[in-house]
Formats: sequence, C-alpha cells, structure tokens
Amino acid sequence: MLPSFIQPTRIQNLNDRETAKGAYVLYWMQQSQRAEYNHALEYSLYTANRLKQPLIVLFCLTDNYPEANLRHYAFMVEGLLETRKKLEDRGIRMIARIGRPDRIVATAGRAASVIVCDRGYLKHQKKWRDQIADAVRCRVVRVESDTVIPVEVVSKKAEYAARTIRPRVHRHLPAYLTRFRHTRPAIPSLNLEIRGIPLDRTESVLGQLKIDRSVPPVPRFFKGGTTVAKYRFRQFVRNRLSRYDKNGNQPQTDDISHMSPYLHFGQISPLYLALRIKASGEHLKPAQDALLEQLFIRRELAINFVTYTPRYDTYDCAPGWAKQTLDTHRKDHRPYLYGPEELDRANTHDPYWNAAMQEMKFTGFMHNYMRMYWGKKILEWSKTPQTAYKTILALNNRYFLDGRDPNSYAGVAWTFGVHDRAWPERPIFGKIRYMAASGLERKCAIGAYVEKVAHRVKKANHI
Repeated sequence: MLPSFIQPTRIQNLNDRETAKGAYVLYWMQQSQRAEYNHALEYSLYTANRLKQPLIVLFCLTDNYPEANLRHYAFMVEGLLETRKKLEDRGIRMIARIGRPDRIVATAGRAASVIVCDRGYLKHQKKWRDQIADAVRCRVVRVESDTVIPVEVVSKKAEYAARTIRPRVHRHLPAYLTRFRHTRPAIPSLNLEIRGIPLDRTESVLGQLKIDRSVPPVPRFFKGGTTVAKYRFRQFVRNRLSRYDKNGNQPQTDDISHMSPYLHFGQISPLYLALRIKASGEHLKPAQDALLEQLFIRRELAINFVTYTPRYDTYDCAPGWAKQTLDTHRKDHRPYLYGPEELDRANTHDPYWNAAMQEMKFTGFMHNYMRMYWGKKILEWSKTPQTAYKTILALNNRYFLDGRDPNSYAGVAWTFGVHDRAWPERPIFGKIRYMAASGLERKCAIGAYVEKVAHRVKKANHI
C-alpha cells in the first residue's frame, strides 16, 4: 500500500509503458536535491521494495544548464555531496554523471524496471522529462515534491493574484500538511557496480564542466546542503521568527529565513519548513502567519504562474493593461538612463539601489523588499519596458543563487504588473505600481541597510 504521506495527487505517469523486467528501480533526482522529506525518493523506495529490487539514485550534471554559472554549480555540488552521503547512510547508491539528462537517464534506464523523477516547473525541466518518457521502454513516473500542495490541486489555471489563490491553498492545506516518514530499502544498493563521477572531488568535478566562471561562489554567505539549511532555519525560528511579522520588510535587519537558495536547489523541503513553522508555538502566530503567507501563497502563486504562462520568461507575460499603459508612456522624459553595464557595476546616482546591486553581486542574495525597489528602478531608468525586462531578468539570473526560479520569474513579472493591479497614473510607469527612494526612507532605516551591505562587501573582498 502506498504510504499515506505520499498523496496520490502527487503522482503522474509520464508514459503508457509497463513495468519492465529490469535489475533496479532508477530515481532520476533533479529538482529535489535532498535525501529527506522527498516524496519522489520515498515513492522510489516504495516501488523498489514492492518489486524486491535495489534503488539507484542518479543525478546529471549538465554544463549547459540555462544561465547557470560557477556560483550556482559550486553551491549545488556542495549540496549533492551531502545528499550522496545521507543516501549511503540509508543503504542507497547515488551516482552522478556529466552530460545531457535525456541521454544519461535513457542510458541508465535500459536496466531499470521503473524510472521515477521529481517535478520541475520550468520549460527545460518539463522538456527533459517528456524526452525521457518518450525514449525509454519502461514506465516513467513523476512525483511532485517541491510544493506543499501539488500545482493542479490548487488550481487548473493561471491565478490572477495572491487574493485569488489564497482560499484555494487554505482549502487543501489540512490534507497535505502531514507528517513524513522515511522508508528503509529492503535490498541495499551500495554494492552495485555502476559508474559515476567522484562528487567528493569538488574542484575536479567543477573543473570538468564547461561553464561560465566569471561569477564566483559565495561560501562566506551561503554554503550548500540540507544540514546547513536546517541549521540556519532552526536559528531563525529560535532567534528571529518572533520579529518576522514586524521586520520582514525591513532590509536593514536579518529577520528573514534566507531559505530561498536552499528551496531553489531542492536542498530543503517546503513541507519540512511548514511543519517546523507550525510547531514553533501559538505565541508566535502573527509571525507564523506572515512567514507561511510567503511559503504557501506567494511561492505557490509563482509556481502557478510559470506552470500556466507559456511565455513566463519574456515581456509578453505582462498583462494587457500593463503593456498598454507602459506603451502610452514610452516617450515620457526619463531623467536618468542606465545601460546594463552601468547597472552591473552599481554605478547609478541612487545609493540605495547601488547597495542592493552590491548585495546581489557579492552575496548572491538580496532582501525581498529591496528586490522590488531594485526592479522598479531599472524599469524607470531604461529606454523601453522591453529593455528593462531583459536587463532585470539577466542580472537576476546571473547573480542570485535563487535566480532562474519560479519565484524569480514571477518577481520580475510583478515589476511589470503581473499579480498586481492598476495604480494612479504617473509619468514613465503609467498605471504600474511605483516605488521611490523617499518611500524607503519613510518605511525603513535605509541608511543602516547601506551600511550593512558595505560591511558585507568588505567581508567578501577579505578586507
């Protein structure tokens, strides 16, 4: 019987093949890069135990992953090394290979009875899964593990805003906020002779990849792996969660969880985080509600956006009213104009924006309140909305550890009116929401934020 914590709605057959007479069950790990709170992994173990076969976990390192660079790969490999060790502790063999996922998984799948994969939400992730399902002779099963509630359960269409998705999420939460158990393999797979690359030789692995090395890793600020993620979250819950509802929009503080890079790489489960937040005590309910709003509503809204918006990564994703109002103000006078190179160097007249850009470049992260301001100013300082969109997305995906993510695409699109409403009309922006430096000065201690970033830049430069 399927374990109760793996809801059937998480499972989808990607082809109509039967279970083959193979030597093992293969779990192709891609989005959910962790050894715990992983529904796809547990379903793979359930399947392997039912078939009385060992389980092999396969990870593919592709050196042409869209817009990824050394910063992203270094963080990811740190996490993969830990995941492999944790799987070995459970008697499960994990191998990594370099190359195209569709080819590597299809090759390894020749000896598999069933192939299980986790769910990715971006276009290239969907394409890989479809290609593999078409190419192999055995059954391919996708198990969703990186949302609290499966996408289609929440909604079968693109939701307009947080207010429209919120009641849908809350309606289903009780059925999905369930306790998780880890399954023991009936037949360990550690003794199987299957070739892979040595992940523990991190520098060697990274050296084999033909990737962009111009953006350095940020180990002083973010180290990859589930253990680090859990430690940082425990510290947050213990020391700062009580202030989150008041300080969540105060960038001069660190009263935020910093979980987005770990969620992006699947190194921490949103279900794990949700259960830990819920267990932190009734006295923290206002802060709990504020944080769960981000984890349940905003994150699920972003995943809904990329799932049901085919052109989520282009300016075309902006709503019609937003494109119309921006086009009406296309020729408005712009007091400041900056190109991508000036922005990349954080060389503008605005010290608050410059600090935000430096935080991104030197730490791989930016406080969410500053992300909104950062994007709005690029829209204001660009010749056209289309140019602004391309610039925002390129910088976002280049420097953020959590870039190239549903939250990133939805956040960039929000700058251009997605998941928002029309506001009073003004120059350049038309009816798009506007943000001003005076607003930062009024709502937060923005000078303290600039000082905080300056300190971190010095730390990054070993000064």
